[in-house]
Amino acid sequence: MDVLSIVPPLVAVVLAIVTRRVLLSLFLSIWVGGLIAANGNPFGAVAETFTWMKDVMIDPWNARFLVLIAFLGAGAALLFKTGGTEALIKTFEKRITNGKRSLLFAYILGILIFFNDYVNSVIVGNASKDLNARYRVSREKLAYVLDATAAPMATIGPVSDWIGFQVALIAASFASLSLTDVQPYAMFLQSIPWNFYAILSLLAVLTVILGKDFGPMAKAEKRARETGKLVDDEAVPLSSVEHDLGEPFESEQKASVWYFVLPLVTLIVVGVFGLWYTGGGMEGLSLMEALENTDVSVALTWAAFAMTLVGFIIGLRRGMSLKECEETVLAGIRTMLPALIIMVLAWSIGAVVDSLGTAEFVVRLTEGWMTTSLLPLLIFVIAMFISFATGTSWGTMTILTPIAVPLAFTISGVEFIPIVIGAIFAGAIFGDHISPISDTTVMASIFAGSDHIAHVTTQIPYALVTASVAGLLYILSAFIGSVIVLLLIGIVLQTFLFRFFGRRSFYN
Repeated sequence: MDVLSIVPPLVAVVLAIVTRRVLLSLFLSIWVGGLIAANGNPFGAVAETFTWMKDVMIDPWNARFLVLIAFLGAGAALLFKTGGTEALIKTFEKRITNGKRSLLFAYILGILIFFNDYVNSVIVGNASKDLNARYRVSREKLAYVLDATAAPMATIGPVSDWIGFQVALIAASFASLSLTDVQPYAMFLQSIPWNFYAILSLLAVLTVILGKDFGPMAKAEKRARETGKLVDDEAVPLSSVEHDLGEPFESEQKASVWYFVLPLVTLIVVGVFGLWYTGGGMEGLSLMEALENTDVSVALTWAAFAMTLVGFIIGLRRGMSLKECEETVLAGIRTMLPALIIMVLAWSIGAVVDSLGTAEFVVRLTEGWMTTSLLPLLIFVIAMFISFATGTSWGTMTILTPIAVPLAFTISGVEFIPIVIGAIFAGAIFGDHISPISDTTVMASIFAGSDHIAHVTTQIPYALVTASVAGLLYILSAFIGSVIVLLLIGIVLQTFLFRFFGRRSFYN
């Protein structure tokens, strides 16, 4: 059973890339997991499959997340229909005059929207998608910019729901070790420079924007530049606001950029307030203390509803009828249906690997021969694999933190813990970043308007370069004690590699 436990996630990833049919691939991989769990009984496999799917849909967090995604789709539809997106383009069209500037606009906005990765994808995607289309930037390239800034920024802060979650995991590990004289948040801050993948990923995006592409991304960019086709002829984007909604609402009143700004400011303000409030902010806790205990799904659902409500009111003030506003909301939800189905299937894969013990099997393979010098690299690689196979960085962090932190403390004491924490979070973000069953990867595809598998395959070479450099830095950490020196080495090496491959790309 142990070896077989890694088969379902591998089937999901391989089939999705080979067939380009994400839904079918995910469903078949769940059925394969059911077949293993039912000891080869195909009818038992069907029963297990739908039991897993039922269980993940009735989970309170998951159920609220499905509502959240539906409201985000409705809010995005209202941004478009009221003319807010079009007004934003007209506001920036004199300043953003080429493809590089339009991508830099998306990149800077992605850095600024740091408190949640989902909100990051919604805001940055809606704000920059049409601007980038104007200058023939491929949807794959925009999806990469969205994906490579969302989770990396959320995990290193300065304030986010991710950080609250990560600090809570560290605190639980310290409690098991009876480490009362070490503050979890302070330890998290010390771990940030050791999160090599997140830091290098953010810098890689800038290098790619200002330099040249290589691999499948270069091919996609060449297609977009020369033919104007933002997606490939065979591509099937997960959603298309323009296709589902038609043209923006026409009115004698000129559309204002405030129709775009107000709903998104509402999303951010209500989101931050919700994170603080549901974490106990009204009880006198600080923001960081509240983030350690917050209910992300509740807070962000409030925010998405508030965003939709403000967009609805703007639509009515623009002169849209109640029926038109309602139809826009329903159309926006329809654009999210493929994503909602993918989410359910991806969560079901998570239930499969949890039931079969995939993560525990991977950890057991290595824990017997770990050494101090190898531990950061091995933790990084294990986290990469688990996160890639399961599509969840938070799940990976939850699995590995209680194992790796005590192990690091036992081997080398408190001073070694920040390195291992950084390695856990870095590996978790890598897998979550490029896995076709990752929620953040799906969100990037949706709000960039990209074919999902095309997004995954075009960004994998870039992510692998960054991950390889990060892995090398964890090896060098056994010989070089300064994390600043290590980061400088990593930045120089990564920049060289991106430029080296870019100069030799066949498609440029």
